[in-house]
Amino acid sequence: MNTRIKQVLFWTPRVLCILFALFLCMFSLDVFEEGLGFWGTSLALMVHLIPVYIVIIALVIAWRWEWIGAMLFIALAIFYLAWSWGRFPWTVYLSISGPLALVGFLFMVNWLHKTRLLKK
Repeated sequence: MNTRIKQVLFWTPRVLCILFALFLCMFSLDVFEEGLGFWGTSLALMVHLIPVYIVIIALVIAWRWEWIGAMLFIALAIFYLAWSWGRFPWTVYLSISGPLALVGFLFMVNWLHKTRLLKK
């Protein structure tokens, strides 16, 4: 496998995860319309950003250990589906759990590829 494909395989899940975290950040912007004052808005913003913190922590773990990261992201996708089932239209499930599962799958492919290269 050439170097270019190795780089794409390495960076794709990481960049997609960062973009997904930024996507999740957009949902926390509604706290600024509540008129809660500085401290109330700060607290509400921190609470709304908890999913982003979880995704970033999973990314930090996955950056070092791809197989653990793959399991974490797939588990997060399943957890979100189980937690919110029946509350939203299917497009919401697809837009939240889909990227999590995709990133998990890409980390798994990255880990399997690295493992196969190390055995040779």
